[in-house]
Amino acid sequence: MNGRWALVGRSRLQARGLRARLLAAIAIAVGVGSLTAWAVGSAVGPPIFHAHLLQSGTADPAVNQHAEEAFRTASALSLSLALVAAAVTSIVISAFLARRIQRRLAAVRSAAEQVAVGDYSARAPLLGMGSEFDELARAFNRMAADLAGLEAARTRMLSELAHEMRTPAAVLEAYLEAIRDGVARADEPTIEMLRAQGARLTRLSQDIALVTTAEEGRLAMRRTRVPAGRLLDDAAAQIIGRTAAAGVAFSVDAPHSAAAALLDADVDRLGQVLTNLLDNALRHTPAGGHVRLGAARVGDLLRITVRDDGEGIPQEHVPHIFDRFYRVDTARDRAHGGSGVGLAIVRAITEAHGGSVSAASGGPGQGTVIAVELPLAPDGPGSVGTGS
Repeated sequence: MNGRWALVGRSRLQARGLRARLLAAIAIAVGVGSLTAWAVGSAVGPPIFHAHLLQSGTADPAVNQHAEEAFRTASALSLSLALVAAAVTSIVISAFLARRIQRRLAAVRSAAEQVAVGDYSARAPLLGMGSEFDELARAFNRMAADLAGLEAARTRMLSELAHEMRTPAAVLEAYLEAIRDGVARADEPTIEMLRAQGARLTRLSQDIALVTTAEEGRLAMRRTRVPAGRLLDDAAAQIIGRTAAAGVAFSVDAPHSAAAALLDADVDRLGQVLTNLLDNALRHTPAGGHVRLGAARVGDLLRITVRDDGEGIPQEHVPHIFDRFYRVDTARDRAHGGSGVGLAIVRAITEAHGGSVSAASGGPGQGTVIAVELPLAPDGPGSVGTGS
């Protein structure tokens, strides 16, 4: 109970803090002005007036004394009235300004309290009391918008993660119960199916951990100077057998200037980027289609592209395909076997290398182009071989 009253008292003190500080500042200014005026009026003014009397030739001491007394009295009275008027005016103005500022800041405080309890739609109005206060309101609104985006992403991620884990977990549970009840046998096909579902869960957890680590800037990197051609050759070697089995044509287009370009990169991480992009292109390209892996130098960057003539992406979905668990067609994408975080991994690893990734599509049925841009090593391209 005492703690509650202490909190209330502290809140009231904080509510009055701005007004009290403004009044204190005005009081100090008035006090300093009063001391200065008193010093001038009592120590400087009378000697100057006395000197003027002597210069005027007035010889009567009584007259001089009377004039000096009148000067001191008039000076003290006028100075006192001026100081009182200044103090009253300062107090009134400071109280008005403090009350106005408190009233305007109350709207910001109310919005902050709404955000604190999870209402990220709250926005602070522009205070209209100068650019500094308006910048404060704008900064708060940007923060609230960012928090709203993070909360939406977190909610979507948890929902999608639960959905992704539900299917393999349900399959595992159903088969294990069937084996326990004697309905199914633990033969080789069943064990292989169970192993595949377990591997799917393991891969999903590893992918999520990788994306999270990379986005937090904690991804361990073993950078080496490597020619781009080696990365392209390794990626092509991993995908070419699968494209042939799927009836999809595959080609690599990398001129010598691009293949010989040196990158300061983690070979395994960038290999994962290219593998994920090629896997994604192959999953969405029907038999008879074509997947192309290309590279070109663009200034001090290396631009790697993965181009397919498959399903394509509706324009409204293109900006979101690198988000975790984002799917253009949920049912069809799950049927393709993707975990939903492959492109998020691509973006996270690419940005960890100081690069960027983008996507473009003409729409459904028009294919997709995903481009990864990476900075060249400081020494630029060299004569290193392109790999085999």
